[in-house]
Amino acid sequence: MPDLSTSLALLTSPAILFFFIGAAAAFARSDLAIPEPVAKALSLYLMLCIGFKGGVEARLAGLNGDFLAAAAVGIGLSALMPLLAFIILKRTTRLDRPTLCALAATYGSVSVVTFAAGQQHLETLGLPYGGYMAAVLALMETPAILTALILLNGAARGEPGRRRTILREVFVGAATVMLLGSFLVGLISGEPGMARLDVFVGPLFQGALCIFLLDIGLIAARRLMEGGRKLSPGVVAFALGFPLLSAAVALGAAQLAGLTAGNAALLTILAGSASYIAVPAAMRLAAPKADPGVFVTASLAITFPFNLTVGIALYTAAAVWLSA
Repeated sequence: MPDLSTSLALLTSPAILFFFIGAAAAFARSDLAIPEPVAKALSLYLMLCIGFKGGVEARLAGLNGDFLAAAAVGIGLSALMPLLAFIILKRTTRLDRPTLCALAATYGSVSVVTFAAGQQHLETLGLPYGGYMAAVLALMETPAILTALILLNGAARGEPGRRRTILREVFVGAATVMLLGSFLVGLISGEPGMARLDVFVGPLFQGALCIFLLDIGLIAARRLMEGGRKLSPGVVAFALGFPLLSAAVALGAAQLAGLTAGNAALLTILAGSASYIAVPAAMRLAAPKADPGVFVTASLAITFPFNLTVGIALYTAAAVWLSA
């Protein structure tokens, strides 16, 4: 269990506080808004920083067996957890199949911003982790989407052009390209590259994360006010309970793989997160009948705040306790 000091360290960080400011502004029906182009640019910037710093640190540490183990566990979780989510949702909700598959993909894939918040929490605690975990993050985005496409049972069958478009969105989408691309740049350029971009990917990152989380707070609260009525008790329970289940499975797998406490914590944080960028983009093409008022609202308005307030500290404390 997280102690009070570690929970407060996360909840009182500027980025998290800005998330709550955004949510409060939305609930107060303020006209505060971050322009869409600015929000998109911030998202790409955060992914660039995470990927680049991960590549530099991976070069310093070497792409060792710990990285390969973390990558294997991460890919396995992303591919298999949507199957479990699908079974649970089918038995506990009355969602139509496209929405059910989209929700399963959402909770099998991962959140870049939750990962960034987790990194900040580990750094606050002084808990070391491998920079290559940024690559594991990128690798965990895609398998869940592919599993969902299979579960969708031929949504693109008989339409090869559409199927190619969906796969293109999955493999060369902005998030995947930026994360893996910047990771490779950092891996190739190493410390000399970091010296050139130090201010850009270092001090400026915190300010950008604050503005981005302010926008996420606005969006999450507004989604909840607009689409909250679409969330049945079964979906709400799933949005709170499944991340804990997925995190527990990831934590057990991390222990079996022999990951360090920091890497196990980040892998568990990733497993307990839910996508609200990559999956909606893919599902818009693969499952146009899926209701974003359910799967986006569940991820953004329920699971994301839960992870910021409770989940990240809980997963980290559990990883540290098991590794002691």
